[in-house]
Amino acid sequence: MNESPTAVLVIGSGLKLYREYLLSSAAERARDAGHAVVLVNNLQPTWQRAYVDEVRVVNVFDHALLAEAAREVATRYRVVAVLCWDEPLVMPAAELAEEFGVPGLSTPGVHGCRDKVSARTRLTRAGVLQPMFEMAADLEHARAAAARIGFPVVVKPRALGASMGVVLARTDAELTSAFQVASDASLVGDEPFRGGAIVEEYAVGPEISIDGAIHKGEYQPMFVARKCTGEHPYFEETGHVVDSADPLLSDPVLLETLSRAHEVLGVEDGITHTEVRLTDRGPLIIEINGRVGGDLIPYLGKLATGIDPGRVMVDVALGVRPDVTRPTRGVAGIRFGYPDDDCVVHAVRVPQEAPGLVLASPMVEPGAVLRLPPGGYIARHSFVICEGQDAAECEARLQAASDLVVLEADEVERKPVGAVLEMPAGLLDVDA
Repeated sequence: MNESPTAVLVIGSGLKLYREYLLSSAAERARDAGHAVVLVNNLQPTWQRAYVDEVRVVNVFDHALLAEAAREVATRYRVVAVLCWDEPLVMPAAELAEEFGVPGLSTPGVHGCRDKVSARTRLTRAGVLQPMFEMAADLEHARAAAARIGFPVVVKPRALGASMGVVLARTDAELTSAFQVASDASLVGDEPFRGGAIVEEYAVGPEISIDGAIHKGEYQPMFVARKCTGEHPYFEETGHVVDSADPLLSDPVLLETLSRAHEVLGVEDGITHTEVRLTDRGPLIIEINGRVGGDLIPYLGKLATGIDPGRVMVDVALGVRPDVTRPTRGVAGIRFGYPDDDCVVHAVRVPQEAPGLVLASPMVEPGAVLRLPPGGYIARHSFVICEGQDAAECEARLQAASDLVVLEADEVERKPVGAVLEMPAGLLDVDA
């Protein structure tokens, strides 16, 4: 019998502003179950110390070093669960869960989530509604694919998140720059997925996301977010609204599509964030991510529904069927502040009070350079979060609170297509 103390292993903490609420809830649930919490992190801990029992600091983006650190932890603890909510780390985290013999997405599942070509191929073969698509190695191939599919097309990297490098092309001329933008953006991702781009049919319809829990292959939706985008022809996500009474939570066609898609990809245990277009042909899955949503969507879900995603995540990772009943009925939303042009920030001031305001925060420090696509992505200077009695009231309050944000900045020259992409602050595991 193994008498070693037990531990929940957390891979990467993320930013305090975006992820503290998850780590605090997950740590509380793990300790309630009698387990220590061990964090493997990219930087020395600051705020994280309040929630974890031990930290191993290592370059987590070197997956060999990450695995070595996790295995060292496993010599002193019996690892009973592996948690990860950071997009670049979901694949090694799933592989470690499999190695330690604890519940996880499964290797086929995480590859299906991370590799958009694999996901498209497998879902199409299984008869799950998908856009026509083709992986193009070069511009000539992309042009041939677009001719077969028909304009407009969406061009995207194979394995990035946050809509980075995703571009709408309406003509052959637009395709030329779109392919370069998508291919160049892919170079900041995992090495196996660098270069080239996916060319796919543009699916018309509102876009939503669904965070769901999967336990032994059973899919349970937690909350739906209605998405707002901007910076077209790019797809920057400018805001989300979560309604606990959203009728899509009980839509049989959507739920069957989600359940079937996860089954096809081999997702067994975990939390996923699925993006869907509501087309006239039915719900069309854009992608499935092997983690909770970004953009504070899980926090909105917690406010609106009462479901605590950090606790659900631990339950699933421990092999316990989670309770995803919604004890709260409400609506919560977020709106991000973007500059009109590339700029260097001097100051950001956010409102302290406004109708329905829950939280408002700057997202950058003075001196930060914000670059809009294609020179950069997620060029956000602030966010506001509001609650309302219904979606319309929430949207109105978000607009009113956003109007109170003040940005002091000087415009800088935009980068040309083909310039080195500047990674957005907040995507990687960096913190003060």
